[in-house]
Amino acid sequence: MHPDYLEKVLNAQVYDVAVETPLERAANLSARIGNTLCLKREDMQSVFSFKLRGAYNKIASLSAEKLKRGVICASAGNHAQGVALSAAQVGCRAVIVMPVSTPDIKVEAVRQRGGEVVLFGDSFDEACAHALELEKREKLTFVHPFDDPEVIAGQGTVGMEILRQHSRHNGPIHAVFCAVGGGGLVAGVAAYIKRLRPEIKVIGVETFDADAMKRSLAAGQRVRLDQVGLFADGTAVKLVGEETFRLCREHLDDIVLVNTDAICAAIKDVFEDTRSILEPAGALAVAGAKEYARQHRLKDKNLIAVTSGANMNFDRLRFVCERAEFGEQREAVFAVTLPEKPGAYKKFLSLLGQRNITEFNYRYHTGAEAHVFVGVQVANRKESLKLAEGLEKHGYPTLDLTDDEIAKNHVRHMVGGHAPEVCKDGMHELIYRFEFPERPGALMNFLTQMSAGWNISLFHYRNHGADYGKVLVGMQVPPDEMDEFRSFLTKLGYAYRDESQNPAYRLFLG
Repeated sequence: MHPDYLEKVLNAQVYDVAVETPLERAANLSARIGNTLCLKREDMQSVFSFKLRGAYNKIASLSAEKLKRGVICASAGNHAQGVALSAAQVGCRAVIVMPVSTPDIKVEAVRQRGGEVVLFGDSFDEACAHALELEKREKLTFVHPFDDPEVIAGQGTVGMEILRQHSRHNGPIHAVFCAVGGGGLVAGVAAYIKRLRPEIKVIGVETFDADAMKRSLAAGQRVRLDQVGLFADGTAVKLVGEETFRLCREHLDDIVLVNTDAICAAIKDVFEDTRSILEPAGALAVAGAKEYARQHRLKDKNLIAVTSGANMNFDRLRFVCERAEFGEQREAVFAVTLPEKPGAYKKFLSLLGQRNITEFNYRYHTGAEAHVFVGVQVANRKESLKLAEGLEKHGYPTLDLTDDEIAKNHVRHMVGGHAPEVCKDGMHELIYRFEFPERPGALMNFLTQMSAGWNISLFHYRNHGADYGKVLVGMQVPPDEMDEFRSFLTKLGYAYRDESQNPAYRLFLG
């Protein structure tokens, strides 16, 4: 006999620790995708995640005898904090087993909430196995992160709130999107919503490199993945739960898959609408809603995405910023071959038009041609393809690197090296670092003011969203034109510094 999840959700004990989070319309994103997208803000819970709902409901359901002995779980993330906080609320001992590689910030967060941290193993699987040993040895109660009816029911209160908060006067809900790891959240939400409003679609969202639920539903049985991608670490689960699989098989309408770039774009989207920064798994549902709307060409529908967590590692933000524009297909990256002759750069830039240049990398190649690594802001993928065709048509061989992982992750940072032919004919390379106000056309202004007779032997620029753009330039200026060069520096009006003797340049680029 299976549990009655409608009854279990309605009776779930979560509000001693959880709050009813708001359902907010994402105005900018809604306008862009042509549908009304509302965010269920579970990132606003006290532990910045929905996980405390299920953890508390499980712990609150235990007998006085079990509470006296204590609880245990294995987690390196949000579940750990949820269990620690919930146990502290009822005055119960909580042992949290975490892999030894867990960042200190997460370990301290669990300790601050009263959890006894045990560091064990190099992976979650090893930590979990150790937790199960401790459970038997110390007669503790294991609080599963997702595969437990009480945990599922606790997470299902998210669905209960969604139906209560969304007014039918705003039109019917077309679909609700939830991130899928082990399946606890999406199973609980689907079980509740489908019982009361079966016409509403409930759609799970996974990453391409951690799609255990999608594969399991396709196979008709649970499928264990050999390995999973760790960018969205909150949903990096190799094997979904037995009960969550049963519920998803019965209630889930679909699962949509997204990649890392799409998640990064979704993090940026939510930030622009709310000024909150989600963790990758927390933005998964938003990325899925965008992708589902695109695939099915939805228009004027009401969509809801659960923003499930905001425990972001600060050091990931640089990567997220780099990849967000790719995820939205708003940045194109090209390798363009230019003839090494006066005026080639100026003509090339004129072909880019008024588009914002996000990156410009170049190192002297041969006396005949130059290879430029350039990033350009575009409206969509169609525009980037059209731009590449236009460059080819005007005699600039162009390689589109927008979807090339090697280019985006590595080559963009490695363009350069020694150029032995640079200093031939007595023309030594001058290296200057410039700063200029970051505004549209600033880079174009810089290049057009340079004398057409001075060969550019090195160029590196990357837009980082700062007030000032920073450019490193190598130029070949004949000795008898140095007065003219100094005059150029003065008229340019940008802050500059001669780096020709810089040790890093001399070692790696000179």
